Amino acid sequence: MKNMLIVLSLGLLFLVQTASADYLKDSIPTDGGDLTITFLGHASLMLEYQGKVIHVDPATKMADYSKLPKADLILITHEHQDHYDANAIEQLTKSDTRIIVNKAVSDKGTEGKVMANGDFANALGLPIWAVPAYNIVHKRESGEPFHPKGRDNGYIITFANLNLYIAGDTENTPEVKALKNIDIAFLPMNLPYTMSPEMVADAVRGFKPAVLYPYHYRGTDPNLLVDLLKDQHHTEIRVRKMYENE
Repeated sequence: MKNMLIVLSLGLLFLVQTASADYLKDSIPTDGGDLTITFLGHASLMLEYQGKVIHVDPATKMADYSKLPKADLILITHEHQDHYDANAIEQLTKSDTRIIVNKAVSDKGTEGKVMANGDFANALGLPIWAVPAYNIVHKRESGEPFHPKGRDNGYIITFANLNLYIAGDTENTPEVKALKNIDIAFLPMNLPYTMSPEMVADAVRGFKPAVLYPYHYRGTDPNLLVDLLKDQHHTEIRVRKMYENE
């Protein structure tokens, strides 16, 4: 993993927050133009860059996709229903939509490019790396991890000079803490499926992203994370509304 990333600097980063429909957006400049991130809910995100639209883990419980732009690229981290929704994919797909999935999603019948942990791809002219996403501590009653090692992906997407990491469902694994040159990171934070605030804080201290967005945090107060990281100065924590009842 340490050798997978191109060394890139963040440069100037600023924030513009707007409301479009009922969704918040952050607009972040890169050397190739603004990257707009729309926070649809839970683990569902929409990215817009150079006139292209990327949907990440679209789920119809989180957004009305009939009212959103169709996708040039769809990224699915794994097959759990809050990340993989065949109906959402169908609504977003057009004739030239590219889809990237892990093998478990492909096995459910969704066609797309299958990426395994550590794989590299290029889509829409954007480098994309698949990062391992798995549990070490949290397991089902059977003893099986909620997300076993080797199955699920996070993704690092490079937009010009900016590396964006969307972790999917993972804990603070050695692979996550060994990442380098991450400008923006989305890390999940809800038990028992992903991380506690303490685990997220440990991961952040490990790979030191310039900006952290906690997401997938239903049932967890993100301000607990803010408090845990109040004495560190390498990462800006940005909490965005991801649920209707916030």
